[in-house]
Amino acid sequence: MPEDVFVLPVDRRLGAHTTLRRVGALPVVVVTHPCVRAAITLQGAQLVHWQPAGEEPVLWLSATTAFEEGRAVRGGVPICWPWFGAAGRPSHGFARVLPWELLDVDESGAGDEAAPGDETVRVTLVLRASEASRAYWPHEFEVFARFVLGRECRIELEARGDFESTAALHTYLRVGDLDEARVTGLGGPYVDKVLDTPVHTDPAAAGIAFRGQTDRVYTRPGDVSRVEDPAGKRVVEVRHEGHTDVVVWNPGADLARTMADVPDDGYREFVCVETAHVSRPLVSTPGTPARLGATLRIAPDA
Repeated sequence: MPEDVFVLPVDRRLGAHTTLRRVGALPVVVVTHPCVRAAITLQGAQLVHWQPAGEEPVLWLSATTAFEEGRAVRGGVPICWPWFGAAGRPSHGFARVLPWELLDVDESGAGDEAAPGDETVRVTLVLRASEASRAYWPHEFEVFARFVLGRECRIELEARGDFESTAALHTYLRVGDLDEARVTGLGGPYVDKVLDTPVHTDPAAAGIAFRGQTDRVYTRPGDVSRVEDPAGKRVVEVRHEGHTDVVVWNPGADLARTMADVPDDGYREFVCVETAHVSRPLVSTPGTPARLGATLRIAPDA
C-alpha cells in the first residue's frame, strides 16, 4: 500500500474497531480488531488488505498503484462486474471504478460473547444503477458486496435485477517466491488465453506452477483451490461458491514491464486465483438474485 492505512488520520469512526480513512483520493473502511486487520476502498468495494492476527498479509497490493478516482487499484480483490475481461469498456466492468455506498458495519460478532478466534467484523456495500453506470450499461440493478472478516475472509457478491452478467473476484494472493508457488484443486479442462487455444485437459489435474505469463480459465474446477507457497511457509485456500470457473493469472516478466502499476519484479510476489462465473452468464431475475462468493483462509496444515 502506498501509505500505511492503519496509521493514517481517522475521518470518521464507524464502530469500536472500524473507521473511515483516506488513501490518496479514495475513502477506505479500515478494520483494526485484535483478531484481524483489513481495509476496503469505497470505490469498487475492493478489499485491499486482510491479515489475521499473528499472520503476514494474505493479499498482494502494488506499491505503485494509484488511489485515484475512476482508476482501478492494482491488487487486493477487485470486483469484476458486470462483465469480465474485454467484453466491454472499461475492461473487467465498471463496478471496480465507481463509488459504492457503505450500507452497514456490524461488529456484533466481535464482542465479548464471541469465542476466541471466531470474532468477525461484517461490512456491507451496495452499488446501484446511476447516470454514471448507464453510460456503460443500460440495465437497472443493485449489487451488494458483503465481507465477513476474521480468521477467515468471506466475500459475497449479490446482483439483483433482470439481466445477465459475468463476474469474478479477482483475488491477488501474496507469495514468497513465484518460482516455488503452485496452485492445486483446479480440475482438468482449461482455456489457455495466452496461447489463444481451445480447451486443454490436464488428465492428472495436478495443478499449475508458474513459468512465464499465465492466463487460464479452468472450466470444471473444484470447490477449493490451494495456493502452496513454500517460500512464505503457508498454504492459502480459496473456497469458491456459485462459480462456473476459476481463473489463474500472473503477468510474467515481459508483460509486467509494460504495466505502470506493477513494479518490474512485482509479478514474482503474487498469484491470482479468481472465483469466476464467465464461461456461462450469471442470471439475475426480479425474484432470484445471482450470487458469487469466495472464502479465504490459511490452511492449518501448512
